[in-house]
Amino acid sequence: MSESRTPAAVGPGPTSAATGVAPAPAAGATAPLSPDGDAYVAAARATAFVLYEGVRTPHRSCGIAIAETFGLRGAPYQALRRGGITGAGACGAIRAGEQVLGELLGDPDPTGAVTQPLRAAVTWYQAAWAARLDTGGAPDIVCNTLTRPHGEFTGRARAAFCTRLAADVAALTAEALVRFAPAGARPPITPVAELAPAAVPDEDAPR
Repeated sequence: MSESRTPAAVGPGPTSAATGVAPAPAAGATAPLSPDGDAYVAAARATAFVLYEGVRTPHRSCGIAIAETFGLRGAPYQALRRGGITGAGACGAIRAGEQVLGELLGDPDPTGAVTQPLRAAVTWYQAAWAARLDTGGAPDIVCNTLTRPHGEFTGRARAAFCTRLAADVAALTAEALVRFAPAGARPPITPVAELAPAAVPDEDAPR
């Protein structure tokens, strides 16, 4: 059986991909974020927006966009697409945020207890999305309930709504990491400028 991971002590961490300086210690539940923390949150929001939007880089589904924002493998998050494929499940972006926190802050020992950073981060995250996400007044977060007011799922209005929602979820996930992750547990965010560009269609190519 693998050993339970002991969270790293709070202290100087690696250089932040968002600002180029060492991140500040975890901010806790209510303290204002440091400039580095604000930059990390902004970087996560921008990257998730571009990944989901699919204009400057190929489109990712909501769960995969959240996972790739934090440098995680996207395949397990494909099941979150459109609320668990069918639209009948909870918002894949919101669920992905929790899974990201579990991957980054959880105990790798399958028999280990919930780590304190993970418990604190998920508790904060659940309260934060309920209070701060703009769900358009929907009575729940079932994918079909959220998206139905925005027309056809393949339409521009629905796509714009989900793009913004995915970006906002990425920002809340990043803020949870800033507030509760031990030093060194925050992964770098890939800058928007480094994302692979979307292919430009050849207007003369046969269709």
